Amino acid sequence: MKLKQLFLGATLCALTFGATANSVFEEPRDAIEYRQAAFSMIRVQIGDMGDMLKGKVPFDAEQFKHRANNAAALSKMPWEAFVAGSDKGDTSALPAIWSDNETFMKKAAAFQQYADELAVAAQTGDKKVIAKAFGPWAKGCKDCHTSFKD
Repeated sequence: MKLKQLFLGATLCALTFGATANSVFEEPRDAIEYRQAAFSMIRVQIGDMGDMLKGKVPFDAEQFKHRANNAAALSKMPWEAFVAGSDKGDTSALPAIWSDNETFMKKAAAFQQYADELAVAAQTGDKKVIAKAFGPWAKGCKDCHTSFKD
């Protein structure tokens, strides 16, 4: 009985979240600000990790793990904010995001996967293993910018 109640509660939470998730952005500018904030936070993570791997700052396995975990969480956030109408305003998003949304979302999914793989690699603390996982994630970031950002 308790398991059934737990399942019903989880289902109601999911339905409630799903109903409100689409209404989070009252105005297109809210969506633009949200995704820009998420990308800005991602930039902090990638910058610090990149500096560690390039030797610009000392490599700190614990700090790298922290940044990689942040990056994995953040990599899932911006995509929900590419809503209708948010192609106008203070944005560098190219029209291709909406005209070729399937490709855009595939790149977004790959970016998220690479971020998750980087977080797993970071758990090892092995700089060589980490660097091997960092490359595809950074490339995924740049690849999307090339096609979808002004």
